[in-house]
Amino acid sequence: MSAATDIPLFPLRTVLFPGGLLPLRIFEARYVDMVGRCMRQGEVFGVVLLESGAESAGPAATAALGTTARIVDFQTLPDGLLGLLCRGERRFRIIERRVQSDRLHCASVDWLADAVPVPVAPEFQPLVAVLREVIGRLGPMASFLEPRYGDTDWVGQRFAELLPLEPAQQQRLLELEDPNECLRLLAPMIEVQP
Repeated sequence: MSAATDIPLFPLRTVLFPGGLLPLRIFEARYVDMVGRCMRQGEVFGVVLLESGAESAGPAATAALGTTARIVDFQTLPDGLLGLLCRGERRFRIIERRVQSDRLHCASVDWLADAVPVPVAPEFQPLVAVLREVIGRLGPMASFLEPRYGDTDWVGQRFAELLPLEPAQQQRLLELEDPNECLRLLAPMIEVQP
């Protein structure tokens, strides 16, 4: 782990995994400003699961562990809002949080160690074929993924995003240190054709 770093936070009722994609619609001034800074300076912001409360109405109770997001694409949406596509990068743990005068949430964070690539075990190889097929159906958005089909962590996290899981379940999977455990938990939910 490295020294603590300060980053802006975006509390959401969703979980972002490293390597995953997150489309966002930005309309609040504090987030438009944050996005502008991130884009100009090539910086990231943190996505954390909003566990309770309404982030826009005051202090938000969030998970302590989140993932940084990097903006990989943007556009003006038909309704005039700013549309972003972000890709998850690194997991972090919040050490201390604060709310700025513009109500933007910020935190000092410690980085969690990057996952060491673990080859997909033979028992999970059929899941890789399923994932390839599903990602092949994502259309243009899939071009922003950086596929690592041979990496257990990457495969497990993509299924954690794609399966109909509650955000609290996804958060527990994000917090796992063993990528094989993630796939063991998810495998029974995935139908593999013989």
